Amino acid sequence: MKIEILGTGCPKCKKTMANAEAAVEELGIEAGIVKVEKMDDIINYGVMVTPALAIGGEVKAAGRIPKVEEIKGWLRASA
Repeated sequence: MKIEILGTGCPKCKKTMANAEAAVEELGIEAGIVKVEKMDDIINYGVMVTPALAIGGEVKAAGRIPKVEEIKGWLRASA
C-alpha cells in the first residue's frame, strides 16, 4: 500500500507524516510512505492546500492534519 504526504515540508506536513507513520505502526501493516514536495506533482492531484494525504493515489484529506484514528480507518478500508 502506498501512502503519500503532499506538502512542501512545513510543520503541518511533518505532523501528517508522523500521524501516518503511527497509523501504519499501530495497525502492524506494511505500507510505503513517501513525501510529494514538488508543487506540480501536488497540483496534479487537484490539491490546492496542504498538507494532504493520499492512499493508493486517492486524496483522503487536504488542508488539515488527519488524526491517527482517521488514517487507520482509511487504511483498513483500502486493505
